[in-house]
Formats: sequence, structure tokens, C-alpha cells
Amino acid sequence: MKYLYETHMHTSPVSACAASSPASQARAYKRRDYAGIIVTDHFTNGNSGCPPGLPWDEKMAFFASGYEEAKKEGGRCGLDVFFGWEFNVEGTEFLTYGLSLDFLLAHPDMDKLPIRQYSGLVRSAGGYLAQAHPFRTANWIRNPGAVAPDLMDGVEVYNAGIPDEANTKAFDFARLHGLPVQAGSDSHHEILPFSSGIALPKKAESIADIIDAIKTNRAELILPDRMSGQWV
Repeated sequence: MKYLYETHMHTSPVSACAASSPASQARAYKRRDYAGIIVTDHFTNGNSGCPPGLPWDEKMAFFASGYEEAKKEGGRCGLDVFFGWEFNVEGTEFLTYGLSLDFLLAHPDMDKLPIRQYSGLVRSAGGYLAQAHPFRTANWIRNPGAVAPDLMDGVEVYNAGIPDEANTKAFDFARLHGLPVQAGSDSHHEILPFSSGIALPKKAESIADIIDAIKTNRAELILPDRMSGQWV
């Protein structure tokens, strides 16, 4: 038996670009037989739906509300829900796991940090950092491409929302530098053309179990048939 986990997903209204509520997203993943999801809404320096002008603690309360609603629904429907976020630096984005709302509250205005300082802060606190879709191109990404490999713990090498060519570049980069790999749907809506993520050989009891599985290469990538034969 394999246990399926989503590593990259968004909810509305915390992520301004998302179209489905946290509860709807949780139910959708349960219907697809996922064991769990990591809610990675856009942080306040990204495409956030956070109202402007709020003090830091209120910003963080709004930010965490998507995760909290999804977790409540997960408790009702039997889906494990974990906390994460997608941090933005000039359009380049980083999935962050393993830290809590208390960490966010303790670091006001961390959304202004450059990537080297952010990486140091997260990892010194025991968090995990993976660059999301590193070779995606868009007019809002100032420096497209992967950042220095010493700044991250892993690489999202398959993202269901970007071209295969960009995903293949990410996979090649990760293998070149010996970095752990992961896949994710980058879901913004409960109706998905393809569900991605990772499959684990045993159920994760905590986000730490998911991080450890990725770091030790025990996380199988959930890939479409057109790509699954390429990456061995």
C-alpha cells in the first residue's frame, strides 16, 4: 500500500489566485484517496489575499486560516493536513515546511528578507526549504532559474502547472547537485486536470516524517505517464 501526499497547494481567500475553499480542497483530495496534504498558501510577500495594513499578528492569523479550516475538514473526512507556505523573493518561490504559526509570529516582517537570510532563518529553526518550479518563466520573475544549491534542502522537480521542459530542467539540476526531489500539483482549485505529489511506503504521522522521506529519497514522485519513464 502507498500513501499519497500533496506537497504544494493553495486555498481561497488566503492565496489570491486560488478559487476553492480550504474545506473544498480537503474533500477533493480525500476523494482522490490522498492520505494527506500540505497547505502551502502564498505568503504575504507573494500572491496573497491578506488585507493590507494589518499588524503582523493579524496578518499571520489570516494567513494560517486556510490551513486551520482545511485541518478541521480533514479531521471530519479523514485526511491529514499539515502546515506550510510558499515564500516569494522577487517572483522566485520556496516551499517551506516543518515550522509553526508560533515561528511566524516570532519573526515579524520576515517577508522582507532576501533568500539567503530567509534560508538561514528557516533552516536554523529546523525547517525545510525547497525551491518551487525553479525553471518556470513569467514576466514577474526577476531572476528565473534555480538559486544556489546551498540555499535549499530540496527541489520541486515536477509541478503539474508548468511545461514539461521546465520540470526536466529542474530534475537535471537536482540530480547534478545531489539534492532531494519532490513533486506537487500546485493546485489552486478542487477540480484538477492531474493530481501530483509524493507517495510514501508508510503513513506519515507528522510533517517531519514527510520531510525525512523526501530527504532520504523514500518519496516516490507522482508523475503523469508521459514523464514517469524518463526519470530513473
